[in-house]
Amino acid sequence: MTSPGLNHPENACSPPPNPAKPERMLPFIVGCALLMQMLDSTVVTTALPTMAVDLGADPVRLNIAITAYLLAVAVFVPISGWAADRYGARRVFIAAIALFTLSSLTCALSDTLTELVWSRIVQGIGGAMMVPVGRIILLRTIPKNELLKAMAFLSMPALIGPMAGPPLGGFLVTYASWHWIFLINLPIGILGIWMVLRFVPELPKDQQAHPLDWLGFLLSALCMATLVGGFESLGQGGPPLWVSAAFIATGLLSGVLYYWHSQHHPEPILDLSLLKIQTFRVSTVAGNLCRFGVGAVPYLLALMLQIGFGLSALSAGLITFAGAVGAMAMKIAAPRILDRWGYRRVLTVNAVFTGLSLASCAFFTASTPAVVMIGVLLFGGFFRSLQFTAINTLAYADISQASMSRASSFAAMGQQLGVSLGVGVAAETLHLSMLWRGSDTLIAADVVVGFLVIGALCALPSFSFWRLSPQAGETLRQSRSAQSRAG
Repeated sequence: MTSPGLNHPENACSPPPNPAKPERMLPFIVGCALLMQMLDSTVVTTALPTMAVDLGADPVRLNIAITAYLLAVAVFVPISGWAADRYGARRVFIAAIALFTLSSLTCALSDTLTELVWSRIVQGIGGAMMVPVGRIILLRTIPKNELLKAMAFLSMPALIGPMAGPPLGGFLVTYASWHWIFLINLPIGILGIWMVLRFVPELPKDQQAHPLDWLGFLLSALCMATLVGGFESLGQGGPPLWVSAAFIATGLLSGVLYYWHSQHHPEPILDLSLLKIQTFRVSTVAGNLCRFGVGAVPYLLALMLQIGFGLSALSAGLITFAGAVGAMAMKIAAPRILDRWGYRRVLTVNAVFTGLSLASCAFFTASTPAVVMIGVLLFGGFFRSLQFTAINTLAYADISQASMSRASSFAAMGQQLGVSLGVGVAAETLHLSMLWRGSDTLIAADVVVGFLVIGALCALPSFSFWRLSPQAGETLRQSRSAQSRAG
């Protein structure tokens, strides 16, 4: 099967030296971009006190550096698909990596909080374009018989980033300086641009005008910004509850207005008609409940291990990183598991295992041996990574090539909401637990409740997955089976 765009006349001037190489290199290139984005969303957390001293700012106020990045990503994710179709996916991907890399440099060179916040906003814009557009190139270049293997690779950075970010930030601050949190992106970004120029061909354009849906963009931006802002404010615990509720209500209202707008626009920036496809709908809606754990687990573990058990940030980070090791172990096993038992059965059963693995963290105590906690987190990372691999591939199983850009933007938006909502739900659960006890001080028992709630929510989509067609994802499995027989 020939990948789209490899033999297109526009690419004749710079053909890849080996047509198979883009298919082998693309998951690695997009995975590096995803890892940079996921790391940057969390790595700053442990460096805030040190950064506050250097910048002459209050550590609490410095939280705006994290919020500004997340809000910029949320606002500009919906426009990524349009930009790829309008200007060319390869061109936008290179520009996004360059913008992310240069803004990382300006973050490191910032002398004031204002300079840092503006740099983080620009960095968030680059991150919002970088990952969805990279995924578009992958989806439209990789044949379906290789898609499962590629997505298995891509699921690892999504899990490793949130878990590796805090301990990496703590290590760099302790043994170097907070500036290296951003400077490490420079060689990765430069290498990424070179690899895209070397291995990634431009996709053929459809010769359509693709006008920007400005009103749809503004409504979707307002919806995403206020929802993510509301969920993040719950996690930070700073603003009053009514402020978070007002943000979330504004986001929901903007979403309703966007739905009405999309029904009357010929090319809405987010194509809600994609939800009519069962595999995409279930993967996007039910699948995002499974993503609650991505944001909630590092958050809850940090509180339990450091505040509840009194461990150092580095010790807690090393224990937490076991989940990332489990994700890496999944890379080889996931395609074989899905080929053997099918998407519906794997998603249904594994959702329960994922929920149980999260809920089991509630039984950790200060006397629990570290090796036991590492073992539980190792298996939990395996189950979560298997679930994300299955969800991510199933989402695109029945999407046409012409709709890949819109589907990637839609899915990226849902993932951003899912991770933020997971942190918000976990934080609000802790708050309610403390209210129930009549205390303002967090203890390990409050975090126990948080793990039980998040575990239950991650297991809940099992009912939706069971309602999938037994043939769901069959095109991916058949193409892989045919390839195996041909080999």
